Amino acid sequence: MDKLVIEGGGRLSGEIPVSGAKNAALPILCASLLSAEPIALSNVPELHDIHTMLKLLRQMGVTATRDGDTVTIGAQHISRPEAPYDLVKTMRASILVLGPLLARCGEARVSLPGGCAIGARPVDQHVKGLQAMGAQISVEHGYLVAKAARLKGGARIVTDMITVTGTENLMMAAVLADGETILENAAREPEVGDLANLLVKMGARIDGIGSDRLVIQGVERLHGAEHRVIPDRIEAGTFLCAAAATMGDIVLRHVTPGLLDAVLEKLRETGAAVSAGDDWIRVAMQRRPKAVSFRTSEYPAFPTDMQAQFMALNSVAEGTSQVVETIFENRFMHVQELTRLGANIAVEGNTAVVTGVPRLSGATVMATDLRASASLVLAGLVADGQTTIDRIYHLDRGYDRMEAKLCAAGASVRRVGARQGDLA
Repeated sequence: MDKLVIEGGGRLSGEIPVSGAKNAALPILCASLLSAEPIALSNVPELHDIHTMLKLLRQMGVTATRDGDTVTIGAQHISRPEAPYDLVKTMRASILVLGPLLARCGEARVSLPGGCAIGARPVDQHVKGLQAMGAQISVEHGYLVAKAARLKGGARIVTDMITVTGTENLMMAAVLADGETILENAAREPEVGDLANLLVKMGARIDGIGSDRLVIQGVERLHGAEHRVIPDRIEAGTFLCAAAATMGDIVLRHVTPGLLDAVLEKLRETGAAVSAGDDWIRVAMQRRPKAVSFRTSEYPAFPTDMQAQFMALNSVAEGTSQVVETIFENRFMHVQELTRLGANIAVEGNTAVVTGVPRLSGATVMATDLRASASLVLAGLVADGQTTIDRIYHLDRGYDRMEAKLCAAGASVRRVGARQGDLA
């Protein structure tokens, strides 16, 4: 199993290119199931989650080819409208095939995500919305089994909570439903909007893109399209935090600054000089950063996917900060590993109080999830001595060649061990 070995204490400087957004590419790949014509996608990141999704699509009889950052999907024939447990257990985003399969094939058999029953996280919101469109859904042997001759519009669906994957699944189902579907309390994340923009290119009729109310007029069929995936705002934010933590000077290329307003504002509060153009962002830090407090919330507020990285930054900042996590329970698992590196963090419920220390010290730590992995990399960059991060397969799920990009900006990061699997 691969590890990252980081020699800390260096200052990042230079340019880093940002890859396409994982959280946009995954639902967009699922949207290809809605048309019998080819879908050509560019700026698709090279990640294990993308590889898993392509493997899932191929198991259904779909053709998927990759040339550089371009993936072409052909779903002319869907021979097996099923998402088996062995793939779903490794990637919760697999649930996103449910809506497209039901809309296109009239049936779907999708494993419940590992360790999750209906009601324990918002899978129930997907089911409730599809049932409102006329689907018959049951749970059989750990699988959601859904059937509908054709989904029906006329539904006004109000989800109990804001759910990104729920909004995406229901939107993809509704574009082929008979009649009008209204989604209230819809997620406003840019990745949802990117999916909606592709669907419109395919012939869907969607009003309210970017708002919390989507009005969808179902159509008989969708056609092929070409689409470029938006830049990954979380990857961008991670590198910007690394620049601030190491008192560096970094320019990010191929980004959309407007998607990062909440993150950039917090970086300015740390004392960083932040400037931006149409497709670039520069962060320069001349002194030890100041601690910043924040509360995670749905877009356009501060993203939960940046919480761990800012906690690593706060660990070496001047002062004390309070971090409140409101989106996910159990998302402070990186705290224990940061404290192994010398961070001073106290957790009570969904609140962490971080008292900055002048330096961290290198140690062996273990990644527990994707964003926790990124926070440990940031901490390793500023720690004295050597930091070894185990279980970095989590990192490979969401960051495209992270160590190579950091090394190009002056970091000392090396991968130890054979990389697991080939990336599609």
